[in-house]
Amino acid sequence: MGKTTKNKEETATFLFKNIQQEKQKLIHEKIIMDKKDKHIYPIINIPFIIPDTWLWCYLSDLSIIQEGPGLRKHQYTNHGVQFLTVTNILENSVNLNKSQKYISLEEYNNKYTHFTINKGDIVTACSGASWGKSAIYNLNDNIILNTSTLRLRFFNDLGNNKYLYYLTKTSYFKQNLNSHSTGQQPNYGYSHYSKIPIPLPPLQEQEKIVTLLDEAFLAIEKAKTNAELNLQNAKELFESYLQDVFENHGEGWEEKTLEEICKITSKLIDPKEEQYQNLIHVGAGNIESEKGTLIKLQTAKEENLISGKFLFDSEMVLYSKIRPYLMKVVKCDFKGLCSADIYPLVPAKEHIIQDFLYHLLLSKNFTEYAIEGSQRAGMPKVNRKHLFEYTFNCPPLQEQKTIVKKLNTLQAQTKKLESIYTQKHSDLDELKKSILQKAFNGELL
Repeated sequence: MGKTTKNKEETATFLFKNIQQEKQKLIHEKIIMDKKDKHIYPIINIPFIIPDTWLWCYLSDLSIIQEGPGLRKHQYTNHGVQFLTVTNILENSVNLNKSQKYISLEEYNNKYTHFTINKGDIVTACSGASWGKSAIYNLNDNIILNTSTLRLRFFNDLGNNKYLYYLTKTSYFKQNLNSHSTGQQPNYGYSHYSKIPIPLPPLQEQEKIVTLLDEAFLAIEKAKTNAELNLQNAKELFESYLQDVFENHGEGWEEKTLEEICKITSKLIDPKEEQYQNLIHVGAGNIESEKGTLIKLQTAKEENLISGKFLFDSEMVLYSKIRPYLMKVVKCDFKGLCSADIYPLVPAKEHIIQDFLYHLLLSKNFTEYAIEGSQRAGMPKVNRKHLFEYTFNCPPLQEQKTIVKKLNTLQAQTKKLESIYTQKHSDLDELKKSILQKAFNGELL
């Protein structure tokens, strides 16, 4: 059987002509400005091969590209009409609570009504660290664009806007946009977006692509959720057992204070001295919260340390005394230097083993107690006297070893699941990128 011939109305060429006519109509009615892009067709240096029935077109010939007006602080009010900021734009959604800034209703009505975002518009952050994030605006709130945000939409909705939205998620789109960057800080506007070549399929094929991507991404998000749930269950099991250990006590357990079962023996030293230059330095930023693992380690010489540090060795447990980092606890298998914001704690061997002290410092009861004794508004630190007055029920050494064995096993299982989750998350993100690229190459149809 021969190949079915498409109706003229179903071709990308016919669609492109219709979109162009609509653009000219909007320019004539002064709804949009004529930017006089002077694009030359056909596009010669095409980015990649697409089906013969598709067309390469420039974004500004297909879509509205409207930038925000650049409101100034003196225009801000406590209520009125909210304007969109890059903070409001998340990957795949808009959250108006993330940033709430307004101009007066009067000023909006007088100057800015044409910057109103319509339901179904594609909004994107186009400067700063958030550049490239995009979402479909599906809220009913009356809101306008502002600096560093813009909106996209097929002229008169003649194309499938979700097709265009998915296109903004591709590595191709972001890399092409980035290639037009000038200056040190990412900052994009109409002149950059208008130059991006866009693969345009017939409308029916756009709709098929959107359906396929919707289904694929729903499955990917479900897989991510399941992996995250498995990890969360493992964490909860570990935390539940840890909590149970320090809330209950058995025969032979004795009430102890932290001061009775550990101490700080190290004194501040000068890290600039030659004998300390090659020692590894551990700060709160080098300890992964709740994991007991270290990252991005450097020597005192590599960090060019100048302020006083503590010496520590493999028998100690390092505990961050800065309140936002109280769950940063670690044991090290080497001798090194630690920040003055970390306590190097030496366990009293007649009362407690190192691993049990480590888990005690990670427990919920201890953390809540430490927070109660914090002070200073800017970066509150735990009060040392308060910390060492902490009271708990301490089991005999042999029982500590049994408890620690189970805690270490649960923690190792959690870390393994975390590693699996991280890898799976990365693999699924790569799968999304691959599916997106195939979709806009025409390989999914």
